[in-house]
Amino acid sequence: MATSQFPLHPQSRYANLNSAIRQPTEFTCFSYDNTRRYHSDDSSLRYYYTPHLPADLNRGFDEFEKHDDTIDEHLDGLLRALEEYERTTGEIVKADVVTWRGMLTKIMSLPFDLRNSFEMNATRFQDTIFIEEHHPFKMSSQRPLDRRGKLMSFWGYKFETLATLSQTWDDTPRSVIEGRGNEVVNNEAQFCSIVKTGFADVKVVIAGEVDAIWDERRPDSPTPHNYVELKTSKRPTSERDDINFERKLQRIWAQSFLLGVPRVMVGFRDNDGTLLSVEEFFTRDIPKIAKRSGRNLWDGKYSIDFTTALLQWLKAAIPSVEETEGVVWRIRYREGMPGVEVERTDEKSFLTQSFIDWRKSGGT
Repeated sequence: MATSQFPLHPQSRYANLNSAIRQPTEFTCFSYDNTRRYHSDDSSLRYYYTPHLPADLNRGFDEFEKHDDTIDEHLDGLLRALEEYERTTGEIVKADVVTWRGMLTKIMSLPFDLRNSFEMNATRFQDTIFIEEHHPFKMSSQRPLDRRGKLMSFWGYKFETLATLSQTWDDTPRSVIEGRGNEVVNNEAQFCSIVKTGFADVKVVIAGEVDAIWDERRPDSPTPHNYVELKTSKRPTSERDDINFERKLQRIWAQSFLLGVPRVMVGFRDNDGTLLSVEEFFTRDIPKIAKRSGRNLWDGKYSIDFTTALLQWLKAAIPSVEETEGVVWRIRYREGMPGVEVERTDEKSFLTQSFIDWRKSGGT
């Protein structure tokens, strides 16, 4: 089958687009609870509250209730939320691209991490390109983790548990606040924000998990929600550690930027999993950290311009003609490739039948 390719080089072709970016605006949301049941609300949203330090991030590892990531959830939760929003408001959400935040994070990070291999599925329906992760590739790319690897992965979820409450501080008993270290860690529950944004002329709808909120979520407020991204990282003790953290900041910035999350709280730990400190970063300021270092490891403006160009290319590479509606296209990048490829497959649409039927009914 014919393959189209978006070249990665020379980088100068994407460096001066000065892409206009639309401020992400949340228009709906949904939650998964601790048993992975879907809810059309913000019931799984957590509230940030500074953890007591130092803290043991290993505690509770053997009781960890971990989501089974071998299950391919496609875009099901996002599509259900879109359908419910449209049925409730009578407004059909118009977009050129609909996807999970993780897909655009991979694209924004690619120019500065050429080892970041990925595969995605795309299908065009009613002139919108829907993009999801190609789950078999994701699973085959994951290296089996030993106990140490699993423990280090757990540290991030433990930090989220230690740094959040299920209710506001005013509504939470002191015993609960002080007992967060005893809480069983469960990553089945998620709160997902869905936003409208855009890269130049490409209108985009993105859904992504939000770790916490700084104050309270007010759905009718005209101002963006004061969401918080939570991350853990090794406390830098050498120049090499500083470089690794600066690289990590690129992905942290992209994730937060895409959803319009204004604040990141990073929990710094030692090699044994002891949480030593928590530092606040404002999303808008993170690219300045990379510039000030002088290492030229990454550039926020280039990430935006590169993503804009790739999305514009995708609109042309995945044609809007009746005979290709429902066809699945594979978006692919492998380490060492000169560009991002798009190839038509024989697979059929991964969109839910409920969403397809709803849209084909004309929104009635």
